[in-house]
Amino acid sequence: MIRLYIGNKNYSSWSMRPWVLLTQAGIDFEEKMVRFDSFEADSEFKKTVLAVNPIGKVPVLVHDGLVVSDTLAICEYLAETFPEEHLWPADKAARAMARSVCAEMHSSFGPLRTHCLMNVEADLAQQGLIVLRDQAGVRADLARIVSLWSGLLETSGGPMLFGDFCIADAYYAPVASRLRTYALPVPAQIDAYIDRLQALPGVRAWNDAALAEHDFVPMDEPYRSAR
Repeated sequence: MIRLYIGNKNYSSWSMRPWVLLTQAGIDFEEKMVRFDSFEADSEFKKTVLAVNPIGKVPVLVHDGLVVSDTLAICEYLAETFPEEHLWPADKAARAMARSVCAEMHSSFGPLRTHCLMNVEADLAQQGLIVLRDQAGVRADLARIVSLWSGLLETSGGPMLFGDFCIADAYYAPVASRLRTYALPVPAQIDAYIDRLQALPGVRAWNDAALAEHDFVPMDEPYRSAR
């Protein structure tokens, strides 16, 4: 049995990626949610995760004695373990591009991640206006995301980035969530893609669970004092 350690669904963008991938693909797994109480060494979060992963971060996948602790590595492992699920595009060129855009997500978009923290439940449209006004890096990240998604959707013909759902869509699902939380403006075709992405059973299940948490983690809520 696969076990996936994750953080709070309302806040943990990196946890969302493999969870959505597993759920959308119908791969059976056991979820272990570790609450974000603190990232200090003596916190319950750190003690719990360090017992499994020496890096002390989530997500972590445990399967047949193997521990995989990086989101992209987890997705690659799942693609190799369950080839029948076609988690990467079948076409070689499309597969290479899908890996490329996932790697870009992995290493880029720092301003967006810094100034628009993941928060499924909140309505932070006013904060989004301020961030767009004041943060050139966020404006650049938004422009790149719009350009990237537009090009992929045009090439594939949709409905997902590479036609059918794949790892790339799971990878960008938290970005779509951020765009909605902060009401960042995007063209109609991008807005329609976000609608389709959020309507997927795996994404919808994550969002529903995030809304049901009724938890408030101050370190993840710089714009509010309560939920």
